[in-house]
Parts: sequence; structure tokens; C-alpha cells
Amino acid sequence: MNEQKKNIKTAAASQQRIIYPGADRYLPTSVKEMKALGWDHVDVVIFSGDAYVDHPSFGAAVIGRTLQAAGYNVALVPQPNWQDDLRDFRKFGAPRLFFGVSAGAMDSMVNHYTAARRRRSDDAYTPGGRHGARPDYPTIVYSAILRDLFPDTPIIAGGIEASMRRLSHYDYWEDRLRPSLLADCKADLINYGMGEKSVIEIARRLEAGESVDSLRDLPQTVVRIPDADFRAGDDDIVLHSFADCLRDKRLQAENFRHIEQQSNSMNGRVLWQRHDGGFWVKVNPMYPPMTTGEIDASFDLPYTRLPHPRYKDKRIPAYEMIRHSVNIHRGCFGGCSFCTISAHQGKFIASRSKESVLREAREVTRMPDFKGYLSDIGGPSANMYSLGGKDKSICAKCLKPSCLHPKVCPNLNTDHGPLLDLYHAIDSLPGIKKSFIGSGVRYDLSMHHTGDRRIDETNRTYNEELITRHVSGRLKVAPEHTSDTVLNLMRKPSFQLYHEFSRFFDRINSRHGLRQQLIPYFISSHPGCREVDMAELAAETKELNLHLEQIQDFTPTPMTLSTEIYYTGYHPYTGERVFTAVSPEQKQAQRKYFFWYDRAYRPDLIRSLQRLRRPDLLQRLFPRQATYPYQKSKRN
Repeated sequence: MNEQKKNIKTAAASQQRIIYPGADRYLPTSVKEMKALGWDHVDVVIFSGDAYVDHPSFGAAVIGRTLQAAGYNVALVPQPNWQDDLRDFRKFGAPRLFFGVSAGAMDSMVNHYTAARRRRSDDAYTPGGRHGARPDYPTIVYSAILRDLFPDTPIIAGGIEASMRRLSHYDYWEDRLRPSLLADCKADLINYGMGEKSVIEIARRLEAGESVDSLRDLPQTVVRIPDADFRAGDDDIVLHSFADCLRDKRLQAENFRHIEQQSNSMNGRVLWQRHDGGFWVKVNPMYPPMTTGEIDASFDLPYTRLPHPRYKDKRIPAYEMIRHSVNIHRGCFGGCSFCTISAHQGKFIASRSKESVLREAREVTRMPDFKGYLSDIGGPSANMYSLGGKDKSICAKCLKPSCLHPKVCPNLNTDHGPLLDLYHAIDSLPGIKKSFIGSGVRYDLSMHHTGDRRIDETNRTYNEELITRHVSGRLKVAPEHTSDTVLNLMRKPSFQLYHEFSRFFDRINSRHGLRQQLIPYFISSHPGCREVDMAELAAETKELNLHLEQIQDFTPTPMTLSTEIYYTGYHPYTGERVFTAVSPEQKQAQRKYFFWYDRAYRPDLIRSLQRLRRPDLLQRLFPRQATYPYQKSKRN
């Protein structure tokens, strides 16, 4: 009895030491929270540029929970103040194993700046959406502070920013080629991609007494190697040095082809690139794609699925978008030229089991604010669940970054049956009124004619059920452009397929008495796109009665094919020169065509079409204005 009373008192005292009610369900963010858990030390401290949301869509939470499940004491410091006396960096002291550093779920420069390089006024990953809670390049800033305060403690960088900047890369916001992040960052190594497997191996080897300098061959890591220790294997790829890439942009383009191919290879090769200062950057290949058991284990960790209570009632916009959603797979084999997903997650799909997805869906139904509507059953591309190569030995030799471009690979299984079965299982759960598909759908995949009657009929059923059961009045799709030349550079299908899908969409809506909209996304100023291509886009979308809403100007981001073309002017796979709109004037000349219906833009568009000598497009866009001054002067 006395022992029982003692335990009750101890538990009560522990609860009093927790600053925020319920904080004991999270990774500790303060020393008081750590002590309330009964810990006398931490093994790993993770610093993140994002707020702490304990949800499988937020990388810091995933890595923290993964390490916790392996038996390590993990603390998390979200959005540390880097401008005061640095108490946030000091509070846990030196962890037993290492510091983890991440800029967050986005590259900090994408997070901070628009395509016009203007500073954003908000931050979706910060409580209240306020800006200024993280510096530019947090990976560099946080690592420098930690190295100064704790010179002997290993620092492991991870997250999108470190992953996409692992080798020389073009930085749009500084308008220059930057070296590998390891050249500017005080971290010891980068854990790139989806890092659960490699971070556990790092922890185990450090715990076993190995030095961080000895971790040179660990899959899915990037390390510095001194000149004296450079030993490339027979199968390794030695890239052009950073100095050579600075001298000749074509060499940077050539490098990228190897980088992209090896990022999308089932059996990647080691990449080496020499940097100034007498060292090499070595990129070890990715781990094989996660098995279903491995990805289930990650998603089944004890996430609260909520922001840490320290934020009280403050809204975190990025969390609001996904709070009632479920992610069903990782990876994307679309290979879009402007997208970083495959460089980070790879092109091979790792799908969760139906049981794991249903467990999470049931958790969502138990959330106090859940009203019966799942906002998304999705992934990097919503309809790639369970798909992949039919003959894996062919996939093992393939270096193509896209399984859909220039045409759907004949070895690709496109059967949407398992996905339909998953939808049906989710919709039958008690408490689910309706589930929506908010992630992007690849209609070129679901509409592909395989010649197999059963699969083609299943995929047609998928498209019909998508439209009738999983759309909240508006289905967003991403044709991106209307020009075949531009679409080919984007690795996207012809716009004619959008017409086909649009007709199907209208037929299904008519049959079921629905009045829904198809909302297409478009991009201006993509490499290969000229002003006349945007004029033709405007004319074609006008004839479809579209007043475009989902539009954007192309923003170069590290480690994409489109960015390499934008910076170098060359296509990495063909060596051919490619025109790209680079100046603000060239970009605005293209972007304005999105707004052909706005009277304020009309005079400028008319002048532009006259300059381009395209009376046909002027007639299609502005029939009453289709008289050309230069034609009159010709007749005179």
C-alpha cells in the first residue's frame, strides 16, 4: 500500500512538472518535459525549422518517433531562436549520440520567397502562420551554432533542404551555383531521402563506439572525404568537380543526368564530386524501397496526430491541410521535370497495407473535431498505390526517371483494383461519411489503355468512382500546359489527353446528375516555353471556357531537371540548348496570358500578339480587335 501511494505521488509530481497538459504524450521539447518522463539524459536532440506537429506527415516527428521506437531518448527543439543568447540550443546540453538538424518539411528558400523573389508574409509551418520563425538556410545556421557550442558532438543533417542540396546545385534566390550543402554546413553528414533506416543505423553505430568520421559507406548518406582518402570504386561515378561546373554550365548539366538516374535506380551507384578545400563529397546509394512491413511500422508509430500543446489554440496552416487525411504510399514514378519527389523518395512505390491504412483512418474518426469527412486518401500521386513493375528484374536495370513518359512503360502494372478496394474499405468504416482525394491524380495513368479488358474496365470504374464519390465539387488535375513541346520537356502527356479526360468527366457528371468542375493547373515560364506558347494556351483554355485559377510561374528548385535547364541552358540528356524565360520582363510577358479575360490586361496582350504577328491568336482571344496595324501598312 505504501509503495502504491509512493507511485501515485511520484506520478502526480511528474504531471506537475509538465508545463503543458498532455505533453507527456509527445517527444519532450523542454528539460522539464524530459524530466517528467523520468529521463536523466537524451540520446538525440533534433532541431527543426518547423513547428512540432506529432504527425507522420512531418519529418522531424517521423525521425524522432523512429528513434524512440528503437529505444533511444529523443528530444525535439522546434523553431529554435537563433538570434538571442542561444538558450534553445543549449538547454538539453550535448546528447549522448548526436544532434539532428532539419530545415523542415520544405526548402527554406521555397518557404520564404515567391517565384518573383519577394519575401513571403506568412509561413504555413509556424503557429499562427507568422513569418520569421526560421532563418534562411536553417541547416547551415543551426549546424554552425551547434558546432560552436558543442564541437565534439556529431551533427546529422536531414530533411528536404539537405536532401535536395546534397551535390552542386543552382540556387534561384541567390542566382548562383552553390556547392554541396556539406561545403557550407558544419554537419558531419547528410541523411538524405526518407531517412528512417539510415538514422537507426547511424545511432546504432555511434552507440557501438564508432566515430562519425568512420561512417563513410552507409546507404542513403552524404559524407565528406579528404583528398588523401579518395578511392573511387570501379562501378562508382565521378562527377565533374564543382570548380569545373562553375567554369562550364554544360558540365553541371552532364552531372545532373547521373544524379537523377542514380536517384531513381533500384541499385544505385556511388557518386563523387570534388569540392574546393581539398575534399570530395560522396553520395552513397539509396536503400532499396521500403517493404510493406517497413512502411507500416513507420506509420504505425504512436503519433498523437496533433500539434504539441505548447502551441495551445494557435493554428498551424500546414497541419490544418492534412489533419483529417491519410497518406497511403511513398514514391512517385511520374518523373515530372519540375518535381523533387523522386529525388527524395525515389520512383519505386512503397505502399502501406490495407490494415495499416484502416488503423490510421479509425484514429482520424476518433478525433474530437472530426465530422465524418476524410480530406484526402493520398500520396505523392494519389493513384499510384500498389503499382510498380510487373517484372522486377527489368526495373532493377532501369535508369529512366519516369515510368509514364514519353509513354506508359509496358512493364508497369496499372491495375487500380487494390486502390478501389482500399477506398471501399475506408468508406465502410463507422464514422466515415465521405472520403475525398485531395492529392494530385495522374489521369494519364488511370486512363491508360492496357489492352487487358479486366484492368481497363477496373480503371474506368476507378475514374468514375473518383468523380462521383471522392470529389467535393471540384477535381484538381495538372495538365500544366497545352504545348506538346513544353509538355515533352515537363515529361507530361499531350494536352489531348486532358480533353479526353474532360469529356469523360462531363459524361459521368451528366449521367449522375452532378454539377462539378474540373480545375486544371498550369505553369508559365517553364524551360522551352515561349511567349507564343502562352498565347496559344490562353486561346485554347478560353475555348474550353476556363478562367484559370490554379496557376504559377515556374520556380527553379534544387535538384530538378527543369532547374538544371533553367540555369545551364542545356538539356542534360540531349545536350541541346533550350530557351528559357529568365528575366522578370520575359516572365511577366508569359504570365499575363493567364489573365486574358481581365480587361486590364487586354491592351498589352493585343500589342504583344501584334508584335508576335499572330492574327489567328488575336482572332481567337479578342475577335473584335483582330485588325493589325502592320497589315494595313502592307496594303498601303
